[in-house]
Amino acid sequence: MKDKPEKKTAVKTRAKLEQLQQQIDRLQKEKDELFAKLQRIGADYDNFQKRSSRQLADSLAYEKETLIKTILPALDNFEHTLANADKSESVDVLAKGVKIIYDQLLSILKSHGVEQIEAAGELFDPARHEAMLQKTQQDKEDGVVLEEYQKGYKLNSRVIRPAKVVVNKIPAAQGEDEPEQENDSQ
Repeated sequence: MKDKPEKKTAVKTRAKLEQLQQQIDRLQKEKDELFAKLQRIGADYDNFQKRSSRQLADSLAYEKETLIKTILPALDNFEHTLANADKSESVDVLAKGVKIIYDQLLSILKSHGVEQIEAAGELFDPARHEAMLQKTQQDKEDGVVLEEYQKGYKLNSRVIRPAKVVVNKIPAAQGEDEPEQENDSQ
């Protein structure tokens, strides 16, 4: 009689073992599938990194080429102006040719998002201007840019070179500069 409960226990144990083995097999298969998927994703990511860096390099090369192609006509005009400089009757004609090329270069820069920073007559702004000197002109407002030594430029509203300027600095009146002193003599 004792054989039957032991057989039942053995059958239950075997069934449980088979069930656990099936679960192990299923989990092993799932793990293998996930590992293979992870390897594919890793390979795809590596390929993406290589492709994106290549695309970035190609894009930069294309942008450089585009910029250079837009500057070449101005360079050609400089060449023509210099070639004809000795033939020009006056300096005014040469200066006019150089002014045309200057305007052409500004137009090219503007087409690429570059703008000059306004400075003369504007209030000094340390984000857009670099003060080189201070001068005093009583007829002008304090902190106003009086002169511009070097043009400043922005690229898409971001300063790429501040304007180098002379700023008006009006000294404070003598009485305003000194703090009031209390009279302690009693």
